[in-house]
Amino acid sequence: MSGTVVEILLAPVAAELPRSVGWARARAGRGLEGDRYFTGRGTWSNYPVRSGIDLTLIEQEVLESVGLSGAQARRNLVTRGVRLNELVGRRFRIGKVVCYGDRLCEPCAHMERLTGTAVEALLHRGGLRADISTGGELRAGDAITLVPDLR
Repeated sequence: MSGTVVEILLAPVAAELPRSVGWARARAGRGLEGDRYFTGRGTWSNYPVRSGIDLTLIEQEVLESVGLSGAQARRNLVTRGVRLNELVGRRFRIGKVVCYGDRLCEPCAHMERLTGTAVEALLHRGGLRADISTGGELRAGDAITLVPDLR
């Protein structure tokens, strides 16, 4: 399994359209510097579940199928060539950054209001919520690979 980061997106303020950047600093347990969730200003910043909030990812292939851009999807990373649903419960690496796939990032009514795309169009295809275990720089073009289990 190997994929690639196509785009990195940050929005410093909730409900603002994210902007594409060439790189971002990922911090373990915090998220991406410069993003609304890093500073606690995201729409879901007070969500009671504290895992799976560091990083969100979505597949370019899914975006193309529903006619959305990465910014409209409001996720941090757009990927290509990796089935994100298969990373739930697994450790993986994006470049040198180690992450854990916490749960699916299902679409919500908030996203539907902002994009006009029905929630059903992205049901079970809305991406992945991940924790950052080991921080570092993320760059567009970074490889996404599984971290082998140590069993």
